[in-house]
Amino acid sequence: MGHGGTVARATGRDGRARARPPAVGHPVERPVEPGGPVTTIPSTPADGVPATGPVPVVLVDDHHMFRAGVRASLDPALVAVVGEADDVESAVARVHELRPPVVLLDVHLPGGNGGGGAEVIQRCADVLGDVRFLALSVSDAAEDVVAVIRAGARGYVTKAISGPDLSAAVGQVAGGDAVFSPRLAGFVLDAFGTGAGDVAVRDDELDRLSAREQEVMRLIARGYTYREVASELFISIKTVETHVSAVLRKLQLSSRHELTRWAAQRRLL
Repeated sequence: MGHGGTVARATGRDGRARARPPAVGHPVERPVEPGGPVTTIPSTPADGVPATGPVPVVLVDDHHMFRAGVRASLDPALVAVVGEADDVESAVARVHELRPPVVLLDVHLPGGNGGGGAEVIQRCADVLGDVRFLALSVSDAAEDVVAVIRAGARGYVTKAISGPDLSAAVGQVAGGDAVFSPRLAGFVLDAFGTGAGDVAVRDDELDRLSAREQEVMRLIARGYTYREVASELFISIKTVETHVSAVLRKLQLSSRHELTRWAAQRRLL
């Protein structure tokens, strides 16, 4: 497993919302570095999430050694692996048998009709109200991401994620949020964020930003870190920080998550 930053949990495992960033309309003067390896899209928490204790999880991957590594990396205070499966058929059976709040699911699995993780989700459609799927895969291909999200997954993270961050992501998904590795969030927003055929619309808010601020805004909204933005645009990290601060202040937004939603609504990603 790789190493990443700390993931801030937007909701608790009891399904109750925790403190969120200030509402739109409350500008911040100092930008916050886009944190951790995941982007969270808040949603209304659903019922059925355990009130106390670790989140029960079924782990689905066709490699035994990888499953063992995930087990060892997860925080036992936050996540309890209650079952495992290594192919489509056994995954469908285990999910129906155990009905865990969260399933960690590889997208490429043997068996079934060849549909892999997406097929598992489709064949578990009758329990999607109680069970949430979080894809965990080495693949970051757009077609894999879109396929499982279209099938009903609540998130998608790559296997480079660290154990603590994966534990936090499980809690977020159990609480009702959608979680994605930052570089994958753009695929999802492009595919599902706005209606087909929509075009970017210029408006007064967008016109407040300079051309450079718009470039920085798009990259930050896609999940780039300050260092990556600086490298992409050939500017210093300090300059990136200054631009992000200006963008958030001008748009009266308080966090990267709000900025991502704002940009997606305007199809700017």
